[in-house]
Amino acid sequence: MKFILGSGSPRRQELLAQIGVVADDIRPPDIDETPAKAELPRPYCARMAREKSLAIKAGADDIVLAADTTVALGRRILGKPADASEAAAFLRAMSGRRHKVITAVAVRRGVQLWERDVVTTVKMKSLSDQELAAYISTGDWQGKAGGYGIQGPAGALIPWIQGSFTAVVGLPLAETAGLLLAAGYPLYGGSP
Repeated sequence: MKFILGSGSPRRQELLAQIGVVADDIRPPDIDETPAKAELPRPYCARMAREKSLAIKAGADDIVLAADTTVALGRRILGKPADASEAAAFLRAMSGRRHKVITAVAVRRGVQLWERDVVTTVKMKSLSDQELAAYISTGDWQGKAGGYGIQGPAGALIPWIQGSFTAVVGLPLAETAGLLLAAGYPLYGGSP
């Protein structure tokens, strides 16, 4: 049995390490992540995690974990910004408002699939032009859903969350541990 992480995210690797899980192999999937017409954020996020897990080639006894993190402002999906101006537009839209961060996790072993999604409400402070420019200049927004990572400099912009901090970072650890145990992964020194 091999544990395959279907994600190139260093944040997900760091989070898994916190619960003693180290991937035997890392295989980021190559799938189309375009939302379907009128697709809502939560079903979109769950579909992405599921499709990512199914896109990874693995042996019948291997365990594959894939995840997706989506930032939603109402019904609008804020993906990874293409450039600094799109990141700034996302942050301006969230400034002074609450938004949702959805992280869906799919764990596959053979033909069996275990799935969970976690929704966390996040409040972003009202951003001044100076704060926005300073954050954009860090480059920390690159490759992050919604244009920010709560675990980096943007943490200073988030005064309040309701839900799972680790889900906002990219992997809800309590739920992920449960999925891995269900799939027969030897967490906590257990044997498969």
